[in-house]
Amino acid sequence: MDKEKTGIEIVIIGDVYSGKSTLIEQLIYKCGGVDKRTIEKCEKLSATTADCVVLMVSACIGEFENSISENGQTRQQILFAYMFGAKQMIIAVNKMDANTVSYSENRFNQIQIELSTYLKQIGYPLENVAFVPISAWNGDNLVTISNKMVWVTGWIVERQEGNVICKTFLEALDTIAQRQQFMNKPLRLPLQDVYKVRGIGTVAMGRIETGVLKRNMTVSFSPLNLTATVRSIEMCYETLEGN
Repeated sequence: MDKEKTGIEIVIIGDVYSGKSTLIEQLIYKCGGVDKRTIEKCEKLSATTADCVVLMVSACIGEFENSISENGQTRQQILFAYMFGAKQMIIAVNKMDANTVSYSENRFNQIQIELSTYLKQIGYPLENVAFVPISAWNGDNLVTISNKMVWVTGWIVERQEGNVICKTFLEALDTIAQRQQFMNKPLRLPLQDVYKVRGIGTVAMGRIETGVLKRNMTVSFSPLNLTATVRSIEMCYETLEGN
């Protein structure tokens, strides 16, 4: 994966016990770890600013059916993600190692068809969706191709730079493109948090959705119409030089 690639933001959704925490822990371990400051920063991100949604579903018999039912959480979570504007999606079909699944291609295809049908109903562009079978517990198909799922041929995902084929979860992450930002529009920066630092002043944290932010410019905060002057801009704890 290109280490110089521009940072992206993702949000992970899924039913209870779908394996969200296990996936992240295993992926961080296999990629060499993430420092505490980076984790704290990422914890404050939300679906409203995400470039991509990762949907976790369980391949286990019964667990998937319950999650996709009218009383389950998966349908509602997909709908919310679509409403928030995250048009790129990775669907990780987890627990392929379970005894009731045994890395079955037929079971994976069944889940893919059912989810694709619902995605079409709400208007999700399927060409922007990658389906990846994984075992978060064993690490199958996370970073490298699993020899237990030799039937995986990859998925063609449409991105701005062209169609991309991805076979592993990490490859799917690497295809994510940042949401288009409109620099010629007025500045819009949804606040994610605000800090008051002694000797420095008020520090606002967020992501620029439209427009341009520069030092020494005056900004207005809605709905109270408070104004302030930008003294410094940082990204990932590094001060940005210039205007």
